[in-house]
Amino acid sequence: MEENTNQDKLAVLIDADNAQPSIIEGLLDEIAIYGVASVRRIYGDWTKPNLGSWKDSLLEHSIQPIQQFAYTTGKNATDSSLIIDAMDLLYTEKLDGFCIVSSDSDFTRLSQRIREAGLKVYGFGEKKTPQAFIAACDKFIYTENLRKEEISGSAVTTSERDEKWSTNELKGDSRLVNHLRNAVEDSADDEGWAFLAEVGGNLIKRSPDFDPRNYGYKKLGELVEATGLFDIDKRSQSGAGKSVLIFVRDKRSRGRK
Repeated sequence: MEENTNQDKLAVLIDADNAQPSIIEGLLDEIAIYGVASVRRIYGDWTKPNLGSWKDSLLEHSIQPIQQFAYTTGKNATDSSLIIDAMDLLYTEKLDGFCIVSSDSDFTRLSQRIREAGLKVYGFGEKKTPQAFIAACDKFIYTENLRKEEISGSAVTTSERDEKWSTNELKGDSRLVNHLRNAVEDSADDEGWAFLAEVGGNLIKRSPDFDPRNYGYKKLGELVEATGLFDIDKRSQSGAGKSVLIFVRDKRSRGRK
């Protein structure tokens, strides 16, 4: 993997009631792709024993716990505290984006408001997360893809343990096929070839929760190739780096003029 040079300043706000400590290493590794986690806070009622499993992780990764007592039964004071802090940070800190870690739809309007201010929102939550919150983010990552466990002495993520979808399974997912074909078409030149990086950007715009890891693949190129629906063209670039650019084309476009 190439070294990340993105220096966007990000605020990482975690809802402890709706996240698990097992995601923390994978979460911070993922966030490092998008920028620098300059603010790290986690919200919950730390007097309750159910949050005790978080404490070691907070010390190890320098995450600031914010205490919020549950004043009334049935009301989520933690959500309110996180939202208030987020709005304070939005107006008082020079940030480029927010990472909101929760599976709770209560943060939908917060995400919309942050994006209205011109900042990016990266959401992190379980696959049970309501679609409204997912759609309110620029990009949404399922935390099932981030959990790391020790297997045979090495750490692997949930997605690396899961089997890859077969070609038939991928072709049978009409939503996936339509997203891929439309994203390629949006970036295609006159001969139907589209630069894979642009295809990835189009996919996220269409579906913030799109992720090759949801299908057991680490990279978009591997997923696209596995569908068997696209031609792949790897073009070498001249220069010291000798980088390779990947272009894809819908096989249905062969011979079209």
